[in-house]
Amino acid sequence: MKISLINALPSWVLVICLCFQFHTGFSQTDYRKEISKKATELEDKVINWRRDFHQHPELGNQEQRTAGIIARHLRELGLEVEEGVAVTGVVGILKGGMDGPTVALRADMDALPITERTDVPFKSTATATYNGQEVGVSHACGHDAHMAILMGVAEILAGMRENISGTVKFIFQPAEEGMDDLDTWGAKQMVEEGVMDDVEAIFGLHINSQTPVGTLKYRAGPAMAAVDNLEITIKGKQAHGAYPWSSVDPIVTASQIVLGLQTVVSRSVNVTEIPAIVTVGSIHGGVRHNIIPEEVEMIGTIRTYSEEQQVLVHRRIREIAENIAKSAGATAEVNLRKMYPVTFNDYELTEKMLPTLQSIAGEGKLLEHELITGAEDFSFYQKAKPGLFFFLGGMPADGDPDEAPSHHTPDFYLDESGFVLGVEALANLALDYLGMDGE
Repeated sequence: MKISLINALPSWVLVICLCFQFHTGFSQTDYRKEISKKATELEDKVINWRRDFHQHPELGNQEQRTAGIIARHLRELGLEVEEGVAVTGVVGILKGGMDGPTVALRADMDALPITERTDVPFKSTATATYNGQEVGVSHACGHDAHMAILMGVAEILAGMRENISGTVKFIFQPAEEGMDDLDTWGAKQMVEEGVMDDVEAIFGLHINSQTPVGTLKYRAGPAMAAVDNLEITIKGKQAHGAYPWSSVDPIVTASQIVLGLQTVVSRSVNVTEIPAIVTVGSIHGGVRHNIIPEEVEMIGTIRTYSEEQQVLVHRRIREIAENIAKSAGATAEVNLRKMYPVTFNDYELTEKMLPTLQSIAGEGKLLEHELITGAEDFSFYQKAKPGLFFFLGGMPADGDPDEAPSHHTPDFYLDESGFVLGVEALANLALDYLGMDGE
């Protein structure tokens, strides 16, 4: 079914949704106020956690220090804690005072191989070895904020456990940014190791440096793209550059393939329904100005928003590359590696939880975002169980989205005043879902 916008919901629906009770009589109004009060009291603590993580970033599957801090905090709250999940992941389980379903909340832990260029006092100066070379490391995507926010949520809900009907599972996940040399990692590995087996629904947020603080954004259905890696190897016949007629030139063939791939989106995808992207990011072939090489390699990325579209795009890439190469007397070996599925917000779950997000965000502060061509491995959890992934504003209120440094850049910056809203949103989503008995 198609999701309705929150503004289109009748007022009586919102009233009903805002008036249900826990079995103990602990009303939603009561715990809304309690969460808001505790989140405000915890603000400095959450910011300090974030700054500590920011100063000590760790790359994917290397988050040992990070995981240790998280596990210690969860144990101090009285949660059951499992460490070493999917290499360095941490899972905390909070059992409520009454029986009920299990809901999961997720934060990612890894940093990026990017040298930070900001002048904040807690700037990262960390380095590590990545792909065989020494690199700077920083939380240039906001995962430090995600962890700190979820630690705050855990502290609040742990103090309310007797009034909770069900279980809250806190998932702190490594390697969201991917591991090129592994077949499984991050959320995919978490799911394979059974972290979602007893979960009915999962919620996650991502802070955004180009969205004003105090704002939440969501989208029902496909929200972020599936991402696949593209590799094409063109093999021809080597020759002296002065005698090109003796060659089967893989450079010319590769150039024709690049142009041909532009028709995948422009002529094969119905862009009136949903977009797609095919990008060639690198071409390499040859070592000398007067030698036509035998082989050229190209790599790129593919973005799609449904499995049907993905099948179509993959098929057309193979047909175009292989047949253009054949027409030149060359061969093209096409390898397409699926990385992340579509980040798909379950329609029913999204509609059910919209009143929660609206109530927490406030009038005019819950917005529907456009399709995002970036990807998220939260999508693996959503393949296992219904999930809702939304965005939290992290840009100063007077900032310009076109000027604010984007994610994955050296100047990435977050306004920490937006963290309280993130804590309130995740905590209320969990309790509202459990209060609905997962129905």
